[in-house]
Amino acid sequence: MREGIHPDYVESTVTCSCGESFKTRSTKAELHVELCSKCHPFYTGTQKLVDSGGRVQRFADKFGASASNVVEKEAAERAARQKAHEEAALVAREARAAKDAEKAAKAAKHETKVAAAVGATDAVGDEAPAEAPPAEEPVAQEAPAQEAPAEESAE
Repeated sequence: MREGIHPDYVESTVTCSCGESFKTRSTKAELHVELCSKCHPFYTGTQKLVDSGGRVQRFADKFGASASNVVEKEAAERAARQKAHEEAALVAREARAAKDAEKAAKAAKHETKVAAAVGATDAVGDEAPAEAPPAEEPVAQEAPAQEAPAEESAE
């Protein structure tokens, strides 16, 4: 080995977050660990949440609020889309109703023109009023075809 490039290998004290400490050899004199054989779930057989230095809390503080903000933003966008859809449907219904009213007005206007034209021909006497066209004879409704009973398979 080359002289002067390697660190000193000294006796060190290892201290766990559970309070356990033991001696070993290392390049550092003091070591602090989060888990040891006295508190690790593999050795103890019990399950416990290991939160070293509040890392879970720091993560929740950092990203937890933003996650709820994202959920709130998505809910607001969904509500806006729903409202826009309802407004568009209402406008379409109103346009359809206006179009139907316009058609009804045109039909009524046409009926008055036809009635006036028929009245004018009656007054002039050019043509004898034609009798009402014969009403169509009601067609006897045919009885619905009897459906054959469905065959059930014996499987």
